[in-house]
Amino acid sequence: MVQSYLKHGATQAFGVVCSASSNSVFDGRSAYVPALEDVLVWDVKKGQMLAMWHETGHREEVTCIVQSPQPDSFAVGYADGSIRLWSASTGSVLTTFNGHKKAITALAFDERGTRLASGSQDTDLILWDVVGEAGLYRLHGHRDQITAVRFISNIDHQPSTSTTASAGLLLTGSKDTFLKLWDLSTQHCIQTIVAHRSEIWSLDISQEQNLVFTGSGEGELKAWRIDREAIAEGLKETESGEVAKMIHPVSTLPLSSKHRVSQIKFHPTQPYLAVQSHDRSVEIFRVRNQEEVRKKQARRKKRAKEKRQQELGKGKVHEGENDQELEDDADDMDSNLVDYFTPYLVVRASGKIRSFDFGSNESSSKTATQLFVALASNALEVYNVPQPSKAKDELPEATRSYSVDIPGHRTDVRTLCISSDDQILASASNGSLKIWNLKTVSCIRTMDCGYAVCSSFLPGDRHIAVGTKSGEILIYDIASSTLIDTIQAHTATVWSMHVRADGKALVTGSADKDVKFWEFEHKDATDGSVQSGRLLALVHIRTLKMTDDVLSVRFSPNGKLLAVALLDSTVKVFYQDSLKFFLSLYGHKLPVLSMDISGDSKLIVTCSADKNVKIWGLDFGDCHKSIFAHEESVMQVAFEKDSHYFWTAGKDKMLKYWDGDKFEGIQKLEGHHGEVWAMALSHHGNFVVTGSHDKSIRVWEKLDEPLFLEEERERELERLYENGIAESLNRVDAPIGSGAEGGAVNGLPEAEVGAVTKQTTETLMAGERIMEALDLADTERETFREYEDAMSRLSENDAMRLQPPPRNPVLAAYDMEPEAYVLRVVEKVQNTALQDALLVLPFGKVVSLMVYLNIWAQKGWNITLVSRMIFFLLKTHHHQIVANRIMRTTLLPLRKHLRAALQRQKDVISYNLAALQFIRRKNDSERIAQFYEEEGMDEEKVKARISEGKKRKRVNLKA
Repeated sequence: MVQSYLKHGATQAFGVVCSASSNSVFDGRSAYVPALEDVLVWDVKKGQMLAMWHETGHREEVTCIVQSPQPDSFAVGYADGSIRLWSASTGSVLTTFNGHKKAITALAFDERGTRLASGSQDTDLILWDVVGEAGLYRLHGHRDQITAVRFISNIDHQPSTSTTASAGLLLTGSKDTFLKLWDLSTQHCIQTIVAHRSEIWSLDISQEQNLVFTGSGEGELKAWRIDREAIAEGLKETESGEVAKMIHPVSTLPLSSKHRVSQIKFHPTQPYLAVQSHDRSVEIFRVRNQEEVRKKQARRKKRAKEKRQQELGKGKVHEGENDQELEDDADDMDSNLVDYFTPYLVVRASGKIRSFDFGSNESSSKTATQLFVALASNALEVYNVPQPSKAKDELPEATRSYSVDIPGHRTDVRTLCISSDDQILASASNGSLKIWNLKTVSCIRTMDCGYAVCSSFLPGDRHIAVGTKSGEILIYDIASSTLIDTIQAHTATVWSMHVRADGKALVTGSADKDVKFWEFEHKDATDGSVQSGRLLALVHIRTLKMTDDVLSVRFSPNGKLLAVALLDSTVKVFYQDSLKFFLSLYGHKLPVLSMDISGDSKLIVTCSADKNVKIWGLDFGDCHKSIFAHEESVMQVAFEKDSHYFWTAGKDKMLKYWDGDKFEGIQKLEGHHGEVWAMALSHHGNFVVTGSHDKSIRVWEKLDEPLFLEEERERELERLYENGIAESLNRVDAPIGSGAEGGAVNGLPEAEVGAVTKQTTETLMAGERIMEALDLADTERETFREYEDAMSRLSENDAMRLQPPPRNPVLAAYDMEPEAYVLRVVEKVQNTALQDALLVLPFGKVVSLMVYLNIWAQKGWNITLVSRMIFFLLKTHHHQIVANRIMRTTLLPLRKHLRAALQRQKDVISYNLAALQFIRRKNDSERIAQFYEEEGMDEEKVKARISEGKKRKRVNLKA
């Protein structure tokens, strides 16, 4: 019989407040922050997590987050080039866009939230239709990663009655130092500016949409003016024959540091501009209006005049020399940008800043402005920026109002240990020790500690021992969350500690070449001690001197042996009681980083920096098997309780499950985004916990689902095959002889605009499903046509008349006609994947599908879908369709039926629109009449008021 194992699956991921892979968004109350592959929503005031946006099976990191003008909708970009639109109220994915080959680096919505522009590391810019859930077009032009995208909204003085939606303009900045302006109506770049000497890392547009600020990798902040008149006129030649420029350079704004300008942001409502160019601080500039600038210039002129008069009195300056300078009225922004943008204050955070955001819908805007900061050290902070005061002497200073840092470590999780009842988990890093409730995964205690390297719960589960890099052993009491004892145990790093199975002794191994043995002693508290009652203390009883640094120590569960791993890549086994030498396990090429002994004390498994895991017998010290286990160093190994199955964790971000008797890998568990440093196993064998460089702690639980090795191998091969097909379809091969990857075809440059397509395993499967449905429906229709033909040749009462053929079981089960079944299959394909799925179909199947499109149009089924499909298929297969005369018989009736169906739809919509406008007019008139009746006016006054209202000018108000 084939042996089955039990599957393990990821159940919890915690310990991440925010990761440094993406920017964060703050709306005044909630913060939307990246947490590796998820997005977390935090209430910064209470420090509570409100929601986790997680899609099952998706493991790529979040790289960009942006909020739509419709506040409930968020666009989130991922490292695999996919974009998901999330609904904040439901916490679910509305739609998924696939088009980019590499990570998304910039996202922007237009002012109504109906279009989304995305920039990526693959240098492409894609425009998406959010409502239609489809990619509109792809724009090529940049030569390096796009770092910023902004829409420039429509020109204000367009007639308000125009029904056509203006396509608008798009501004992009890239690492190739170029700033590009794209006209979305013609889908072309209309201006390219070499903005900086180094990469453009950030840009933002002012609220009035007349100024653009760009920040470079050298710490330069430049301002550019958007020429609205030139944009309104379009591309025109100037007198000199050049094309009129739409963006003009203004000036450079000096910053306090010369680091990379990683983010620029205008406040949505207040006159503030924030710039981050230093690791730990955000500079805030106050935007002055023209009146304030004029006053400042008048004061400056007055001072200059006084100074000049003083100098005239001393005879240093002749009259009339500097008059021209004084008369120079600098109203234009070009000459005095510093007057308009004046340094206001610097917000200094407690760690390295990853991104910042202003609170958009602020309730307390009169008192202070909120600045939200996401730190690279896994924490969030909110600062209050005070309003400008009249007092000259007091300098404005930002104060920290909220911070969220308790639910995670500032640095890598280096060690984990679990209490004997599997209820409590302790995790330690450089600086803090945290205690977690494993049921609720909430942090219940946080204590300061040094650089923790190893840890263990002591017998009774009330105390924790932590070994540090400085050689100390720290003893903590969990209940009172206090450090009760610090023992200077070693002179170098304590690499490992282990409690004996009987719970009476502890062994520690250190880089000072000593193995020390400790016993537990309970003594009464003294007046000077932190705690009352019985205290636990460690008493040093023996020391075993080794020839090299000790990296790991382990007692055997039967208490007879002690294994010690040394820096010379060997493992020495001693008798525990007499410390006599028993075995030397020699075979690893690099030092053994961790080891464990099985519950029956018969096997010892060692893992090493040489990427191998070796399984040894403890009776003779023979190596049973050497397994190449991970792609990088194997950091941790541990046996499952009472079995020969063991777990390994490595620097290759993987966790693996092995059978120690058959020497086979059972399961690979992916999920971490950084090296896995620490691992702890449940004492009952129910779960395993891992801690990583990505600061997350993950729980992998044993499920009831059986796992068969053959099936697992087959599934892995299938996945590899499917990914290979999708990649080969997406690859754009350079022509032979071009000598470049993705080079120019026949020496011609790549077209500036292209279609948005990307094959994934989902689109391939959707295409296959459509093909299967077409085959099934075609066969069914052919069978019934043959039957009807045969019947039509026979007379009514002929004895040869047959029973109709049996229906296809699938169609019979759904009780559907063949054409209805094909429509059902097509409707189930997601809107975003439909075009790519149709590209999978060979031309023969396209011809077959056209027949069904005609039937659907005739019956008036899902006309919007039919229109979309027919338009896409005609555009894609235009040449074959034109060349194929048989298609004419399908296309002529299709044109007739589709036109009739669309006309019906148009009539219905027109009727509904007219009805809605009538209802609105009726409602308005009723409300106006009611309002005037309440004021007690007579008829003449009402008429006068209404006519007065009609004369008023229409003003466009912007929210």
